[in-house]
Amino acid sequence: MATADAEGVPCLVPLSYRWDGETFLMSTGRTLPTGRNLAATGRVRLAFGATRDVVLIEGTATRLEAADLPPAEIEAFAAHSGFDPSTLKTPYPYFRITPVWIQAWREVNEIAGRDLMKNGRWLP
Repeated sequence: MATADAEGVPCLVPLSYRWDGETFLMSTGRTLPTGRNLAATGRVRLAFGATRDVVLIEGTATRLEAADLPPAEIEAFAAHSGFDPSTLKTPYPYFRITPVWIQAWREVNEIAGRDLMKNGRWLP
């Protein structure tokens, strides 16, 4: 996950996540750079995969407290990611990431068709 603060200073960190088919659910400390950046700007970039087969996602982030989520969603996040923020001494907030732009990268011959989503709409 890549974020930036108000001055444009980047922060890139690996985070656990759960994809539900429409959004990603992630969690990080509210006082950590990523948590502060997400709360301040609501903007994020995600990257999944290896160099020759990567998906890039730009999205918007909404901060949620555990009380804002159904218990089943928290349990699904913990089961999928192997990380349960509710067990921490200082619980982390969750962030729901809604994709607005998605690209798939593989080889040069695919450049023309790499946009899969624009402005939150899947492309045909």
